[in-house]
Amino acid sequence: MRMPALPPTVDLNSRLAKPDGAEFLERASIVWESAVGDRYLPWDELRNRRPPEGLTAEEWWLALKVARSSMRRMLPLQDTQGRSFTYALPDIALRGIEMISKHTSGRIAAPAPVLPDAPTRDRYVISSLIEEAITSSQLEGAVTTRQVAKEMLRSGRRPRTVDELMILNNYRGMLRVREVSNEPLSPALICEFHSILTEGTLEDPARSGRAQLPGELRVVVSDGNGQIFHRPPPAEELPARLEALCDFANASSDTLYVPPVVRAVLTHFMLAYDHPFVDGNGRTARLLFYWSMLNQDYWLAEFLPISRLLRKAPAQYARSFLYSEQDDGDLTYFVLYQLKIIQRAINDLHEYLARKVAEDLRMRDSLRSMSGTFNHRQLALLEHALKNPAARYTVASHGRSHGIVPQTARTDLRGLEQRGLLTKTTMGRGHAWEPASELGRLLDHATRTSAR
Repeated sequence: MRMPALPPTVDLNSRLAKPDGAEFLERASIVWESAVGDRYLPWDELRNRRPPEGLTAEEWWLALKVARSSMRRMLPLQDTQGRSFTYALPDIALRGIEMISKHTSGRIAAPAPVLPDAPTRDRYVISSLIEEAITSSQLEGAVTTRQVAKEMLRSGRRPRTVDELMILNNYRGMLRVREVSNEPLSPALICEFHSILTEGTLEDPARSGRAQLPGELRVVVSDGNGQIFHRPPPAEELPARLEALCDFANASSDTLYVPPVVRAVLTHFMLAYDHPFVDGNGRTARLLFYWSMLNQDYWLAEFLPISRLLRKAPAQYARSFLYSEQDDGDLTYFVLYQLKIIQRAINDLHEYLARKVAEDLRMRDSLRSMSGTFNHRQLALLEHALKNPAARYTVASHGRSHGIVPQTARTDLRGLEQRGLLTKTTMGRGHAWEPASELGRLLDHATRTSAR
């Protein structure tokens, strides 16, 4: 990835002092009127576009900078030079915030299969956590196929490579975020997340779960050719900076209102900017985003595998950091990019769930046509299992449901187990049967086979 072009140094007073200053002011006013709803282009993109009539690219940039300064909001977070970061909320950001809030924090607009009391919720939670664990790790270099990684996580087998261990660690980290989402963020909790993510994957295990120390060579962000994109603050500053980040994430350090989703996005940015760990900073930053969203009651966020979309365009993700750092600490570029990613993830979730609901309906219709393959009791159980993937069936419960003797109930359950549709488990001193992890796919295969 190439380094974006640095914005030119601009000064309004110097420009107005020129003989045509009044004319420039009149032309610039047209830019100011439209800036609130603009696309918030960085200089790297703006310089290649045709400026408004009568303005050079540099003058256009100056006019935009002046307009944007009126929208800027100060943050209690600082760059490496001690300057406060800022952000703005142009119309495009406000629309994004409204859409995300509507679809991730309430129940009315939420898809039925993932509502808190829906029996299918856990199935989709696990699928989403697995997807995020895989793609977040792949975003930082883990090399394995999604199919192999999913098989490892679903079956519970031990990871065979460091890349698989990275994915397993990321999955455990996502589970931990769910457990502590109601707790305040602290440097200790951030280090715990890092420890989970990097367990067994670092050359020096002692560096897992702790920030870099004074005297250690600081990790920089660079490409494979040695080009440095970002130099994080000195290790001596990390304790204070992590405290400031936690104060911000917990909304205890500022009096100005920050929209909750923006607070989550900026928490993500700051951990990545400070880069406190020897490795795993990106994964830790994304965990903090999920923690912040859940902590602020954006409950649908745990179904949104953000990293899958980031991985499709990693250079855009990286540039959103660089644009913000290059433009006087204006974090609007990063906020807008992340808002766009979250909105796409929400739309993808709705489309995915609509497909799954349609598939389940087709599957139930297909089951009713398989009376020659399964008896009516087995068909009823399978239809119930599709709706309730966490259900457990015993000889006694199946027998009571259909008024049959234990031997007949056991034969029904074992028949479904032999076809791979149920999994036998131990329950107390006896046994129970659970729906197979991919029951829908297995039944689809069964219906296709019976139709031949």
